[in-house]
Amino acid sequence: MLEIGDKAPAFRLPDETGSNVSLADYRGRKLVMFFYPKAMTPGCTTEACDFRDRADSLLAAGYSVVGVSPDPSERLLVFKEKESLTYPLLSDADHELAEALGAWGLKKNYGREYEGLIRSTFVIDEKGRLSHVYRNVRAKGHVERVTRDLLEE
Repeated sequence: MLEIGDKAPAFRLPDETGSNVSLADYRGRKLVMFFYPKAMTPGCTTEACDFRDRADSLLAAGYSVVGVSPDPSERLLVFKEKESLTYPLLSDADHELAEALGAWGLKKNYGREYEGLIRSTFVIDEKGRLSHVYRNVRAKGHVERVTRDLLEE
């Protein structure tokens, strides 16, 4: 499991339009990459809209924002349009990136255990290293905390 200071794993994932996006596209820039379990579900919509509402503040501080989920690109496009999201959504359908970052694993829901995406956020600095890691977070209040942490630096 990667931690603060570790080099972020290289990735190449399709966005909501099917175009490939890679970590190299963000070289020399800071990136907030949040992982959410499923588009158009209550908690994920809350988190995505909170990032939308704070994206301008983050951008002004030099941070790009990207959302990542196991959803197919087509579903991500519907989600992005429905919620007027202003940043790219990436499809990690085989959950390879989520696994590399420790955002995929055993979950419990109503007493049932299963493998799935663990809501997490990773901040990558200009050198491609993890500068902040937030694992297994709750949607409500999370984006506010991330924004506060990043803007107070």
